[in-house]
Amino acid sequence: MAKNQFGGFGGGNMQQLMRQAQKMQEQLAKTQEELEQKEYEATAGGGMVTCTLNGKHQVLQLVIKPEAVDPDDVDMLQDLVIAAVNEAVRMAQEDHEESMGAMAPGGMGGLL
Repeated sequence: MAKNQFGGFGGGNMQQLMRQAQKMQEQLAKTQEELEQKEYEATAGGGMVTCTLNGKHQVLQLVIKPEAVDPDDVDMLQDLVIAAVNEAVRMAQEDHEESMGAMAPGGMGGLL
């Protein structure tokens, strides 16, 4: 009788491996969908500017308190807006990496 040329991946094991891969793919899709539904809020300037975005990194809301608006210092307001948006994006990316990386098989977290 010929020995299985695929080592430990005989017919039954291959089917089990395929089921596990399909289950993982379904879990990844579910996690991705959940992440896209999340909202992330960040502030800058002690709450003078607040940015809210979703898991797709789309800005949903940008709130600027009236006292942050100084016609003589527009540069400061621009900096606060940029800081709030960048922080919200960073939060969303970090959450995505943690959620998706936790699902990756050993050592593959960086691939997602």
